[in-house]
Amino acid sequence: MGNMALPQLFHLIPQGGITWLPIYFFTLIGAYKYGWKVGLLTAFLSPILNSLLFGMPQPVILPAILLKSTLLAIAAGYAAHRYKRISIPILLLVVLSYQVVGTLGEWILVNDFFSAVQDFRIGLPGMALQIFGGYLFISRLIYK
Repeated sequence: MGNMALPQLFHLIPQGGITWLPIYFFTLIGAYKYGWKVGLLTAFLSPILNSLLFGMPQPVILPAILLKSTLLAIAAGYAAHRYKRISIPILLLVVLSYQVVGTLGEWILVNDFFSAVQDFRIGLPGMALQIFGGYLFISRLIYK
């Protein structure tokens, strides 16, 4: 439910989706708290349902978003299982890993480096939200 509402809230802001990357937030939370299987479920269903119901993300960019969401679910689930705790450095590693590998995959998909690095050009606030907001959400609301 959160991954349906949060992107809609950010899409009220001009360029809110590409700046804040809200579609990934609850994939990170779900995978970190409940494991990679829940993360993958969120990673696939959230972008597809948001696209079908609200038109965002646009269908043309769904493959790249699904790729990055899948990588995020795997990275977050692995990190939670491996480290059994939450920290800013761990989340930084999770976010950088899915973004770097996902950007390379997106570059292959779209054959345009400038488009592929959009998250690094425009989405840094969203990555920060995932790292710091994810830390606060997981450590204060979930692990308490």
